[in-house]
Amino acid sequence: MQIAKLGVIGAGMMGAEIALVFAMAGKSVMLNDTAQERLDEALKKLSAVLDTGISRKFWTEEDKTVTLANIIPTTNLQDFSDRQMVIEAVFEDAEVKGQVFKKIDKILDPNCIVASNTSSISITVLSANVSEARQKNFVGLHFFSPVHRMKLVEVINGMDSSAEALEVATQACKDAGKIPIQVKDVVGFAVNRMLFALWNEALRLVEEGACTPEDIDIGCKLGLGHPVGPFELMDLTSNTLNLQVGNILEDAYGDRFHPRPILKQIVAAGRAGRKVGRGWYKYEK
Repeated sequence: MQIAKLGVIGAGMMGAEIALVFAMAGKSVMLNDTAQERLDEALKKLSAVLDTGISRKFWTEEDKTVTLANIIPTTNLQDFSDRQMVIEAVFEDAEVKGQVFKKIDKILDPNCIVASNTSSISITVLSANVSEARQKNFVGLHFFSPVHRMKLVEVINGMDSSAEALEVATQACKDAGKIPIQVKDVVGFAVNRMLFALWNEALRLVEEGACTPEDIDIGCKLGLGHPVGPFELMDLTSNTLNLQVGNILEDAYGDRFHPRPILKQIVAAGRAGRKVGRGWYKYEK
């Protein structure tokens, strides 16, 4: 089965850009959120992303028009009844995600593939929120931010995910220009486990006064070839979310992923990152 009709639940930064890359691949994409205002804001941001691509000659005005026409905003999950694959991209909380899956389980076609964009939560645990019959079509698709630029997708199989569902979901990601890798259903999957180990050591260096965030970022970019430094990336992805994921990893693996005190401090101070204008760095709003 080739996926032509998708649904994306959650019009935040991740969900909106997931919708964008599939729309650019010619798919019909329904983008859902609970408020029309959030959908309007998401489409405005996607239009700006496409304008930047036009200015850099990555695509044309016609590409932009066609892409935006492929995205259908809706606040009603009942509209997802004809979707062949639905990707959840809401708040990184098992209970919140579980409520979404329970709702759509009653709406979706029996053959619809259901995927979570979770960055850390077990796919098998999340799949328990849908009927046993649907669990064979439940997979993980972990995209990376910013989705329109980052090629990688982690494809995660739950205990009951069928080979066919994984194959179809993998091909859909390839259709959207992504490069999928297969990862076993372990908490944090592959990339985040490596990334958070790096981040914890970077945070220790700052706590010890060994380096500033700026120097560490420069060191990782020039010494390790990273496109952005760890503190720049933490600010981009949200320090609040990073602390939350750190807590999930600690629950699964113990002290080696214990969130550093300085991260807890910066979150408590309201310095979530780029989206609020202040994190490890200051930003123009």
